[in-house]
Amino acid sequence: MKHPNDKCNQGQSKFLNKLSGEERLWHERMFRIGNAAFVYHARINDEEYSPTYDDFLDWLEGLPSNIRTAMEEKGFEGCKTALPFTRHVMERNNVGLDEWMKTHLSNDDFEWWSSTNKDLSE
Repeated sequence: MKHPNDKCNQGQSKFLNKLSGEERLWHERMFRIGNAAFVYHARINDEEYSPTYDDFLDWLEGLPSNIRTAMEEKGFEGCKTALPFTRHVMERNNVGLDEWMKTHLSNDDFEWWSSTNKDLSE
């Protein structure tokens, strides 16, 4: 997936043009995955997914107490762009990250992302 910002696409392309072989393939994959994740989280700016204070309160309930306290101090406005919060909002609106990535990545990229994601959570 390409980045929605043309300047970012140009920068990514310029960077990739300096690479070859396995290094280029690895970075191409990272850009595709990163761009898909960026678009997913940026959808929070769409009116239908705009976070609410109720979303914030619901999210806080599921956090460990030390993190909850830190996020309460930041407040609703301060957390609106935090990736864990944007994912929570999207998933409350039935737009799960796993399904989004599966739909917007190739099978190979999704399998790689999915296996890497599992390694990080274990």
